[in-house]
Amino acid sequence: MSKRGGFPGGMGGFGGMNLGNLMKEAKKMQADMEKSQAELATKEFEASAGGGAVTVKVSGEKMIKEIKIKPEVLDPDDVEMLEDLVLTCVNEALRQVDSAQAQSFGKYNIPGLGL
Repeated sequence: MSKRGGFPGGMGGFGGMNLGNLMKEAKKMQADMEKSQAELATKEFEASAGGGAVTVKVSGEKMIKEIKIKPEVLDPDDVEMLEDLVLTCVNEALRQVDSAQAQSFGKYNIPGLGL
């Protein structure tokens, strides 16, 4: 007796799901993800440190749009403090973008997407 090859159910392992419908759903999901990505790119995220002494704005594409530093923070004897404030602001603004990306794309639940 010869064994019959292939997948159980005869549908390539899709559990009887129509391949055309699967492709249609995949295209819709791709279009939705592209729309979400475009919407995120238009948003701006802002973070501040030192009680508002330093403020940073970042786009949804992780591009720094603006850095504002209040003059009273400028101390030539303590440049390191200003550097730390700027670094803190930039990192917090980028974390906000990452969080918005995770929230926006997390609804798609695609293994290996890494968001």
